[in-house]
Amino acid sequence: MKLINCLIVCSLLLTACAQSPQRAEPVQPPKPQAEVTPLLPNVELSEELVYEFLLTEIANQRGYQELAVESSVAMATKTRDPRLARRAAQLAFEFGQADKAIEAFRQWQDIEPASPLAGRMLSSVLLRNGKLNEAQQEMAKVLQAEQANPGNVFMQLFQMIVTYPDKPAALELMRNLAQPYPKVAEAHWSVAQLAQLAGNSELALAEVRLARDLRPNWDMAALLESQMLLKSAPQQGLEVLRRYVSDYPDASEIRLQYARALLEQKQYRQSRDEFQRLAKVSPDSPDLAFAIALISLQLNDLQDAEAQLQQALSKGKKDQDTVQYYLGQLSEAKENEEDAMLHYRAVKDGEYRFTAQLRVAYLLSKRGKLEEAREHLQRIQAGSNQQRVQLLLIEAQLLRDAKRAEDAYQVLQQGLVKLPNHPDLLYEAAMLADKIGKPVVFEQLMRKLIQVKPDHAHAYNALGYSLLERNERIPEAVELVEKALQLAPDDIAIMDSVGWGYYRSGKLDESVKILRRAFAGNPDPEIASHLGEALWVRGDKEEAKKIWQDSLKTHPGNALLQAVIKKFIP
Repeated sequence: MKLINCLIVCSLLLTACAQSPQRAEPVQPPKPQAEVTPLLPNVELSEELVYEFLLTEIANQRGYQELAVESSVAMATKTRDPRLARRAAQLAFEFGQADKAIEAFRQWQDIEPASPLAGRMLSSVLLRNGKLNEAQQEMAKVLQAEQANPGNVFMQLFQMIVTYPDKPAALELMRNLAQPYPKVAEAHWSVAQLAQLAGNSELALAEVRLARDLRPNWDMAALLESQMLLKSAPQQGLEVLRRYVSDYPDASEIRLQYARALLEQKQYRQSRDEFQRLAKVSPDSPDLAFAIALISLQLNDLQDAEAQLQQALSKGKKDQDTVQYYLGQLSEAKENEEDAMLHYRAVKDGEYRFTAQLRVAYLLSKRGKLEEAREHLQRIQAGSNQQRVQLLLIEAQLLRDAKRAEDAYQVLQQGLVKLPNHPDLLYEAAMLADKIGKPVVFEQLMRKLIQVKPDHAHAYNALGYSLLERNERIPEAVELVEKALQLAPDDIAIMDSVGWGYYRSGKLDESVKILRRAFAGNPDPEIASHLGEALWVRGDKEEAKKIWQDSLKTHPGNALLQAVIKKFIP
């Protein structure tokens, strides 16, 4: 009489040698706990059995999975060997047919009833195929079989159940499983997690608090409660974490989450204090030094920010380019442009490389080296069309700032040769064409932009407002700015354009109404001039004068205000 061990060896040899066709990897089951060696039957290794076993393995390796499953199930039935039952279940699981898999796992469970893995896998397959009642029964059996450590079992079951797409149904399943275990913190935690996913925040909070009552020092429960509260009651969420780190000062992971939560709530000083406490425990951590540096920058504590950034740099932070970028930002804040450029030039890679190079160009221009700045921009390697456009727009802006609008327009026109339909290029080139006195080109470019991007509210607004300012084709101009307002109903500048269009159309009441809304949203001197003019023409001269005078106090010397006042009050 021989055991079936030699069959397992055959299986391994076949697996190593077979040339199987490619197929999708099966979904892996949850990792089991260590299995107890099962009691093996004493089965005669007949020629028929060897043949059946080899047939099963070869069929599987050659892709005939249905034959492999049927054969392996038959062998497990004949031999009652738990290893063959497990192999049959594995093949059925990989085959992906629910009924076959459930049958095979039930057979394995019948042959090896003491196996916790068989019960878990059967539960998983039942759940995956929507058989929630049957899955619940099997999961309850798993819990009963492992009563010595139900908390661990609940955490494993949670990993199964949380993937079920119907979250309310998943919640009901977990609540049913948890009901007989009121003193198990992990049961309440699992219910809380699923309640949160199902949108039942009240139940989620109640359950996680029960979990914390049962295990006050459990960091996962404290984190879950704080995460829930941070969304709706941030201060309460922070208080949960504060109390936890007060009670358990060595809980570094919770303190890190507390520091991050404080930062998200813009409580910068408190956040820095917590990061500094963590840094005392881990003084060689460049990441903590870097975090403290960024918060110090936010607090405008430039001295501490520099010290921490230099510390992060000296300790060999993996992302040295990021540290160099922020050292550049720090030097700019200290108005040390020479050092800032040195740091920016040291950024060779990473997410800040492009931005750092743009800062170099800006600083060169600021120092009066416009041509050097332009050459620098032209040498930058762009990684996308959007970056190429950004380089062109920045070069054009530097030229505009230097009062060289015609040159700026030429830069954008050259860009349009390569990227003729890019919305940002079209818009900026059109606006510059208008500025340098090319109204025909301006209108052509804006109309092309509208064709390319029909929902570009500012294109409609710019074209309509330009016509209004020239007092040309007023009905068409009003139609354009009204279209813009439909696309961007809360845009103050577009409200002003529509109000001005109504004024040009003689609709004074409608003009005043919408201009008041715009002025309330932004007391800009241009809007003040338009609102005042509409009021004056409507007969509300005292109110118009008051609006102009108040605006002039806030914006003394504004040419537009002075012109409109001179127009009506010579």
